[in-house]
Amino acid sequence: MSGNGLISGIGGQLTTSTLRPFELLRRQMCDILGDGGIMKEVVKPGDGPPVPQNASVIMYYSGFLEYSNQPFESTAHLKYPPMMKLGRDVTLAGLELGLLTMKKGEFSRFLLNPQYAYGEMGCPPFIPAAATVLYEVHILDYLDSEQADAFIAKSSEEQNSVPLSTLLEVINTLRNFGNRCFNQSRYDHAKDRYKQAVTLLKNRETQRELHKEKIDGALLPLYLNLSLTELRLESPQKALKYGKKALEMDATNTKALFRCGQAYLELSEYESAQGCLITAQSKKPFDSDINNLLKKAVLFQDSAGRFLFISPSSSCDHFCSCYKVNNMFIHFSSFVKVVAFWLLFSVVNSHVFPR
Repeated sequence: MSGNGLISGIGGQLTTSTLRPFELLRRQMCDILGDGGIMKEVVKPGDGPPVPQNASVIMYYSGFLEYSNQPFESTAHLKYPPMMKLGRDVTLAGLELGLLTMKKGEFSRFLLNPQYAYGEMGCPPFIPAAATVLYEVHILDYLDSEQADAFIAKSSEEQNSVPLSTLLEVINTLRNFGNRCFNQSRYDHAKDRYKQAVTLLKNRETQRELHKEKIDGALLPLYLNLSLTELRLESPQKALKYGKKALEMDATNTKALFRCGQAYLELSEYESAQGCLITAQSKKPFDSDINNLLKKAVLFQDSAGRFLFISPSSSCDHFCSCYKVNNMFIHFSSFVKVVAFWLLFSVVNSHVFPR
């Protein structure tokens, strides 16, 4: 955003004009209501549909008084601006009406007359009486949260009477909310959104197997997200709990195995970490994240770079080995593969293993 969008844009014209700054700015703006109360100038167009009613918006904004180069309020200094819900967090009538005309990525200026801003009284000591104000707004993104808000306001009985497809749309909105908060490092807010979605799914009463499968399909990514969020919050025990819930639903899910491996490592339970990571590696043997974390777990357990253990997930006490090959750990879960490996070793032993 510019300093105030006014000095840089029209300051050069003030020396040759007797008009006041806001009057000069008004001449290059559009009247969005027809009464001259809210004037708009699009500085940078956006894409897609305009912001819907009751949406939650992520935006940078700054408010200015006439002749002032410093904003009386601003989020421009924030690395991650908060998500603001129209009608609740955005309470200025003119600003909300202006936002409803904007699109994702758009940067616009709004000139608001007192009746659409702070009224005849103003807001002392910051806003004088009957003040016209300028707002610069850059919309980064928005979520249409009206449906989710309406659903959450219903009773449990009413929620259960709503079609499952509607519930899943609400869950998707809440998960997206959580993801936005997570990406802004607002982990507690992200966790609250994910847990809210889990609760709604758990409260759903159904006897139809197809519906149960869809509910489980929506729960799985939420448990994975909660596990990662708890890791960011430095709560490995809770991260492990959600990772295990994900594994109960899909025992071969590599993300769940990786999350559990991360949690076990944070808890200094190295053999359990190795068990999860080796199982994950058997599904994705060339995944660098899995291999690097497995290497870390192995080095913590044994600085020599080789360990031997009984797999905790095994039902027949078979042995599993992990060998370091060209800085990558490869798992061999059967005797035949181990024999094949040592045959390979006899050929390239001078290059493969460190001495």
